[in-house]
Amino acid sequence: MLVAALALLAAVLAAAVVRPHGLPEAVIAVPAALLAVGAGLVGPDRAGSEIAELAPTVGFLAAILLLGQLAAAEGVFTWLGARLAGATHRPTGLLGLVTAAAAGTTAVLSLDATVVLLTPVVLATAARLQLPARPHVYACGHLSNSASTLLPVSNLTNLLAFAACGLSFAGFTAVMTAPWLAAIAVEYAVLRLWFREDLGHRPAPVPEDVPPAPRFALAVLTATLAGFGLSSYAGIEPAWMAAAGAAVLAVRALARREITPAGIVRAADPLFCLFVLALGVVVAAVGEQGLTGALQALLPETATLTGLLAVAGIAAVLANVVNNLPATLVLLTALGPAPQPGLVLAVLLGVNIGPNLTYVGSLATLLWRSVLGRHGVRVDLREFSTLGLATVPAALVASTMALWASLAVAG
Repeated sequence: MLVAALALLAAVLAAAVVRPHGLPEAVIAVPAALLAVGAGLVGPDRAGSEIAELAPTVGFLAAILLLGQLAAAEGVFTWLGARLAGATHRPTGLLGLVTAAAAGTTAVLSLDATVVLLTPVVLATAARLQLPARPHVYACGHLSNSASTLLPVSNLTNLLAFAACGLSFAGFTAVMTAPWLAAIAVEYAVLRLWFREDLGHRPAPVPEDVPPAPRFALAVLTATLAGFGLSSYAGIEPAWMAAAGAAVLAVRALARREITPAGIVRAADPLFCLFVLALGVVVAAVGEQGLTGALQALLPETATLTGLLAVAGIAAVLANVVNNLPATLVLLTALGPAPQPGLVLAVLLGVNIGPNLTYVGSLATLLWRSVLGRHGVRVDLREFSTLGLATVPAALVASTMALWASLAVAG
């Protein structure tokens, strides 16, 4: 039965990677979930509870996707690209600016915004400065994963861990700040060394034509971020804060006839949200058929430095085998109903940083490749994998040690 469940999961992930005939991921995932229930691989009650647990996370996903698209329509990323170009005066300057922009965008608007909205802007900025694009688009791709550990809203995996770890929004962020900074520092150092030849080019001068700041959109994003921090104290799901921010921008865009109601629905990507729910049911079937028990035997029970490193390593390996979202679901179940917060956060480091090693590690990486392909940029598999080997272990160890120190300080 475990083999059958794993086969269904493999089919769902393969369809997400290949997207045959451009079909949405849900076209395969939903029938697979129904088959898992129909074949008795997971009970209807267990499947229903999995969907109910994922519903707030998926609601947030829809809201943040819409928020990011509306912010882009307001000119936030065009303005940011012009600012990046205007501030680049030395060969390595753009890499540092892109690293900061990608880390900030990932933290606030989630990794999908970095991949879908920021990466094309970075490509255009590099072309405008007559600089090689490779270092900067790799910074976007890597940081969309490794810089997604700061806030509970930075990644779907974070929202799942946030619900399990028992920390407040502010407490989560405080503990994860040092690991976040450690991972970014390692990524920047390795990327700068790896692409040192590309970074030797001097940027071309650009005209001072920075468009005016989109103050309204930036104010809405700032208020939404503040709402994320305050909502946990009021017992409000982050999805409602993201929905409120998206609603404000949507009303403005509709009033100005910059978007249609159908466009709003498309921006929220309901089929992808349905895919996430169906994937959760398939992963629950895999867990029910024995994977959860096997992981329980491997995972340590205490958040010592050794224990945190072991959990982060197991999570990174599993993310690259079954994708990071299924890995998170299975590992959180394996940790039990009341896990130590440190172990949950170590899982998060593994499933967020680990996917930089392989294409299938995260859906964001697959999406990043697709975005680059649409812009005529080819990603070499050997370079991607070798660069992943240079960054992932170092970033994972550095961030896990930083997590251990943060937990010690926080008590």
